[in-house]
Amino acid sequence: MIYITFLLSVQEADKATEGGLFDFNATLPLMALQFLLLIVILNLLFYKPVSFVLDERDEYIKNSLTTASSSLLKANELIKKHEKELATSRRQAQEIIKKSQQEAQQMVSIKVKEAQQEAEKLIAEAYEQLNIQKEKALKTLETQVDTLSEKIKIKLLQS
Repeated sequence: MIYITFLLSVQEADKATEGGLFDFNATLPLMALQFLLLIVILNLLFYKPVSFVLDERDEYIKNSLTTASSSLLKANELIKKHEKELATSRRQAQEIIKKSQQEAQQMVSIKVKEAQQEAEKLIAEAYEQLNIQKEKALKTLETQVDTLSEKIKIKLLQS
């Protein structure tokens, strides 16, 4: 029975201290204070260093991107410049090749003309020499014919 009276007194004490839905004792402000303290501690120990590292990383990435974009622009400018230089040098090389081909053709045509003139000269000299030899041969033949005819005449007269 003492036990039952003890339980009844505990229940009456609970009913007396129970405030219902809006029971604001020291628990709520203590929880709010703990929450604020936890936010301050987390902010000091975790969020600020992490945010500092993230900010540094963000700044590093931004700097890297700007330097990369400026390097890309410079590279594009250099590519355009070298392409222009390459195009001009190709044109110059083609002009040089064309000029050298024309010069070579001129030299070949000059050499061919010279060779033709020399060949004509040699042919003319050979023709003259053949004519001279022909005349010599004819003269020797005439003399031989004359001597033979004289011999034949002498033999005919002797017989």
